[in-house]
Amino acid sequence: MIDPVTTEIIRCALLQAAEDMNTTLIRSSYTPVIYEAKDCAVALLDRDHNVLGQSSGLPIFLGNLEVCTRETERLYGREVWQEGDVWVLNDSYIGGTHLNDVTVYGPIFVDGEPAGFAASRAHWLDVGSKDPGGSMDSTSIFQEGLRMGPVKAYAGGEPCRDLHELIARNVRFPHATLGDLRAQVSCAMTGQRRLKEIVSRWGLETVLAARDEIFAQTERMERAAIAAIPDGVYGASGYLDNDGIDLDTPLPVNVTVAVSGESMRVDLTDCADQATGPVNCGAAQAVAAVRVGYKLLVSGDVPLNGGSFRPLSVETRPGSMLAAESPAACQYYYSHLGLLIDLVVKALAPVLPGKAAAASYGDSMIVQFTGTDPRTGKLYVSQEATVGGWGAWEGGDGEDCLINNVNGALRDMPIEVLETLFPVRVRRYEVRPGTGGAGQWRGGNGAVREYEFCGDTSLSLWFERSVTPAWGLAGGEAGAPPRVILNPGTPDARELLKVNALPVKAGDVLRCETGGGGGYGPAGRRSHTATAADLAQGMITR
Repeated sequence: MIDPVTTEIIRCALLQAAEDMNTTLIRSSYTPVIYEAKDCAVALLDRDHNVLGQSSGLPIFLGNLEVCTRETERLYGREVWQEGDVWVLNDSYIGGTHLNDVTVYGPIFVDGEPAGFAASRAHWLDVGSKDPGGSMDSTSIFQEGLRMGPVKAYAGGEPCRDLHELIARNVRFPHATLGDLRAQVSCAMTGQRRLKEIVSRWGLETVLAARDEIFAQTERMERAAIAAIPDGVYGASGYLDNDGIDLDTPLPVNVTVAVSGESMRVDLTDCADQATGPVNCGAAQAVAAVRVGYKLLVSGDVPLNGGSFRPLSVETRPGSMLAAESPAACQYYYSHLGLLIDLVVKALAPVLPGKAAAASYGDSMIVQFTGTDPRTGKLYVSQEATVGGWGAWEGGDGEDCLINNVNGALRDMPIEVLETLFPVRVRRYEVRPGTGGAGQWRGGNGAVREYEFCGDTSLSLWFERSVTPAWGLAGGEAGAPPRVILNPGTPDARELLKVNALPVKAGDVLRCETGGGGGYGPAGRRSHTATAADLAQGMITR
């Protein structure tokens, strides 16, 4: 038996090791999507591919990075792992995400024996898709860029120059891309050092005993939390606006949650078939989204580890939008996942009213523009997620202007960075008042972000959740849907939500208005004091 004090010290050491890995990645990266927006996540795994520690980062990668190490071992056998090797993978049907999300991972050896793995996933700015940065209208994975199954990037500590050359010839920004690859390799090396230090201090036998106790503790807490939920079958449904190609056909996402004793099963088989447009994902990512929704309700204060999801099972249907198969396009895989997270919460809201929140604005709401910078004569790509309103809950208003729950620690791009790096001016950035759903506790407000382009550029947009805006709970009202206007207030003003590579001119203005979160409880029960405060602060309009 291991004593609880040592167990807790080792638990914290493993979690801090993951945070150190994440810090290395962010400080070493070359592109602002990583070092500013922090579109990345890391994990330290044991030798059986279970999570020892995972950093703050994108929740949508919860318990998902180990899929890559497991698949590599399945394909090549346990003996494939060699000291000093680092692997890279971005296949959408394995990792579940789009090709821009690249996972880099390597084995960790202690005294010549495999002890674990260090892994990171980060968004590469460009992977050679048909449009710079990524396409909003792709219909095949083969339009979305360079697709890599498990392949060595470093062998015995030395770079595999043939792979580096292959990557460099297939992306638009080879210097920055290979720089981000090296940043992820440095992240893996940090994980290797930290785990070796932990084993050196306490010994492998003690670390493994602590791991087993941590996993067992977590599993007990997870099962106890599920056991407190009444047994039953619960469901919720919503719709994506469209797939970006057929703009008139919403796509259904249906969730069924079955609770039985200490176990929970989530069925995602009743959803749309894989779509023509790029709204599909690999099954691994649908499982990760369910885990996020689950963690919002069940023991969300317990750090993630290999015991976290033992009581939870997820069923997907091959060939569906949530378990896509080649050649399905996957560039905007996260739209239905944000909806899926909210639906898991909605399904369980009737039996967990004190924990469930109304829906959030729910999507990354991507603004992307690319062209030749008139200041430098060089190609650039700017891609950023935008913030919006979160749902209210029993006892509190929803958060205003917060990044969506798919993205977690990701940040919107600071105006100073955006205007320095790209030929654009941000004319307005403010709260969009009155967009949160009314309720006893109101939903959070969306944001208004207005850009003026300082040179001719190519504009792409991906704004979602107008068909199923953020719903309220317990009598609360829905939040406002998003709205995007090109050249507002002019005779040629256009409303857009999704567009790919639209030419715009210097001086054109783009106003993006994100949606609000749902309200909680009947609006008539809101206190006069709270309403007066909202008016005084400009959060609602008269």
